[in-house]
Amino acid sequence: MAAAPRFRKDAVATPQGSGETGASDGKHPVDETLPPLRMFTSGLQHVAAMYAGVVAPPMIVGPALGLSAKDTAFLMGASLFTAGLATLLQTLGFWRIGAKLPFVNGVSFAGVTPMIAIGKGEGDDALPIIFGAIVVAGILGFLAAPYFGKLVRFFPPVVTGTVITLIGVSLLPVAFNWSQGGNATAADYGSMKNIGMAALTLVIVLLMRKFLRGFLQQIAILLGLVAGTLIAIPLDMTSFDALRNADLVGFPTPFHFGAPQFQVAAIISMCIVMLVCMTESTADILALGRIVGRPADERTIEGGLRADALGSALSPVFNGFMCSAFAQNIGLVAMTKVRSRFVVAAGGGILILLGLCPVAASVIALVPLPVLGGAGIVLFGSVAASGIQTLAGAAMEKGENALIVAASVGVGLIPIAAPQFYHAFPEDLLVVLDSGISTGCVVAILLNLAFNHLGGRKGAAAAPAPEPVGVLH
Repeated sequence: MAAAPRFRKDAVATPQGSGETGASDGKHPVDETLPPLRMFTSGLQHVAAMYAGVVAPPMIVGPALGLSAKDTAFLMGASLFTAGLATLLQTLGFWRIGAKLPFVNGVSFAGVTPMIAIGKGEGDDALPIIFGAIVVAGILGFLAAPYFGKLVRFFPPVVTGTVITLIGVSLLPVAFNWSQGGNATAADYGSMKNIGMAALTLVIVLLMRKFLRGFLQQIAILLGLVAGTLIAIPLDMTSFDALRNADLVGFPTPFHFGAPQFQVAAIISMCIVMLVCMTESTADILALGRIVGRPADERTIEGGLRADALGSALSPVFNGFMCSAFAQNIGLVAMTKVRSRFVVAAGGGILILLGLCPVAASVIALVPLPVLGGAGIVLFGSVAASGIQTLAGAAMEKGENALIVAASVGVGLIPIAAPQFYHAFPEDLLVVLDSGISTGCVVAILLNLAFNHLGGRKGAAAAPAPEPVGVLH
């Protein structure tokens, strides 16, 4: 197992006014703690960035399985609660579990379509069957994590840069959909009012990043979301219904929908989803490691994947779905330059409280999707920019690296540019093919092996990874 890279104090300079003490006490910025207020507000910003992504899968799966509005709301609270638990596993960790990076976990979108397919026609047994399959897939993923950890040597800059770029580009359509209103069937979807609000939020965030300094500059996204929401209230773009109807306290009762059931077909389907999640999480861990200036080694990846899998296996106990990395929060780390894992752990604690307090969760839900979309454009674009920055050090002039990037990005963009491209393929394959991150990652790895490792061409491989830059500039 490769040794963990030594942190160079001069390689990752602490941004001025960031609130981090840099190397003054010998700690890496990832392991530093911030003052309580900054810890809370920075953690809250992570929650605001991921909230819609956490509650969206249960909002889709619940109605598709015929659940009532009350049961769907219960699933949403459970998803917040389990996302918080999984995030604490990643950031704090124990034994050899957890990447111990500012890594946010939540419900994976990769499982939405397979879960709906599994639950159709099963009636009251739908969720128990889904939960049983997730438990088994999580356990198998936990056992497979050490083998995935050994793949780190197959992720040189030409591969990681490509995948990081695809992560950002793949997330941008989510921000565009939010900017239009989020619901394609709504009468005002794509209206000038929605897009205008998204554009205004984007401008507010950019102005705050330009003119604010120190801590206020770091929480520009959060301030932009607050400002956009306040502007949206008199424009009747914010609904208070969820807040009025929410209970003050609500605990996700274990096995609320019944004890898990185990069906072979469902288990196989969710195991495929687990492999997809592990592939994407590996890329995300590598991306985040570069951004924070602590490049991920085999042990880091292994710990991160174990936390993913353990979080997924425990999630169904509290009525949650499969958990994986949230790439949008990588963009937030890159943009704010706050690299402390304890900040994200604070965000995990906030998620747990939101899951236990429906009223508090409803306050976050007040943020209109167009407002969230405007901020999301900056967040997700930051991820893509980080990938481009990594590719700048990938020796594109040597060997066939430019060809690797071209083919991988091209294949990875297929699900984004042509969503129906694979419509004639078997449904089980769509779990992988519909993820541009997964397909682009696989293509990049295979082409890197073919051009830079096989046939005695190892010397033409991508240049060594550049010195960690820590964050975007």
